[in-house]
Amino acid sequence: MDWREYIHSDPKILLGKPTVKGTRLSVEFILGLFARGWTVEQILANYPILTPEALQAVFIFVTECMQDESLYMLPFLSESA
Repeated sequence: MDWREYIHSDPKILLGKPTVKGTRLSVEFILGLFARGWTVEQILANYPILTPEALQAVFIFVTECMQDESLYMLPFLSESA
């Protein structure tokens, strides 16, 4: 799948954040829903403009973005810090 069929960036929409084409739903927002425990079914039911393919494209897009990034381990901070 080519994520470019589903994800784009337009400076006039959400200040250029990557969004699902035809929506104002950013990749960041959709990932946040998953991070808060939403299921695919819940997202599709609440945002019927999205398709399963669009959600898959979100993950492919992020995966490709992360391939070129360096990840660093952050030191554990205790609650008292």
